[in-house]
Amino acid sequence: MAYTNVRETFEKMPSVFQAAKAKGMNSVIQYVFDGEGGGNWFIEIKDESARTGEGTRDNPNVTITMGVQTWLDLVNEEISGMQAFMGGKLKVVGDMGLAQKVNILFRL
Repeated sequence: MAYTNVRETFEKMPSVFQAAKAKGMNSVIQYVFDGEGGGNWFIEIKDESARTGEGTRDNPNVTITMGVQTWLDLVNEEISGMQAFMGGKLKVVGDMGLAQKVNILFRL
């Protein structure tokens, strides 16, 4: 399945969450998407469960900023997170280790 918008990816995330890999985690990941169809989205991970939503959370552990197309390229496996980061298409503020775990915690 090829994802075509940010909303559908975030609505799918709780159902593909790898709870066993989140043992002991209590974190908030904030996303900021630039461009048409973008906006602010978050993932809250607590007690081996995940919840996503539109909007912002105070004091996230990490904030990840990118364009909508970069996000879609990532979730559709057309580029890797490292390629996006090294190419300046993805910015991370906060816990870099947590940002790197997203693809392990969620199997979109």
